Amino acid sequence: MAKQVEKPEWARVAEAFEASGQTQREFALARGVRLSTSQSWVYRARRAALVRVEPVRLLPVQVAASSAGTDALLEVVAASGARVRFAVGTDVAYVARLVAALGR
Repeated sequence: MAKQVEKPEWARVAEAFEASGQTQREFALARGVRLSTSQSWVYRARRAALVRVEPVRLLPVQVAASSAGTDALLEVVAASGARVRFAVGTDVAYVARLVAALGR
C-alpha cells in the first residue's frame, strides 16, 4: 500500500486481520504493509473495543435477615429508588443489565 490510507480503512484492515487467522507478520506480508504499521492499527482497534465495553459499577449492599415463611426472593434497590425482586438462582448478569437499564 503505497498511498496514504485513512483511519476508517485501517479500522477495516484491523478487523480483517482479526478474522484472518494469520499471524500479524503473515497478514502484513500478504497486504504489503509494514509489520509495525499493521501492529499499531490492530493494537488501536483492540484498545478501542475495550473502551466500548460498559464499565462495571459496584454498589453498596445491605444484607437483611429474611423473614420466615417467605419464598426465596432477593431484592435490589437502585439509587433511583426502583426495586427489582428476583428468585434466588436468577442469572446475575441478567439482573445487572436490568438494574443498569433502570438507572438510565
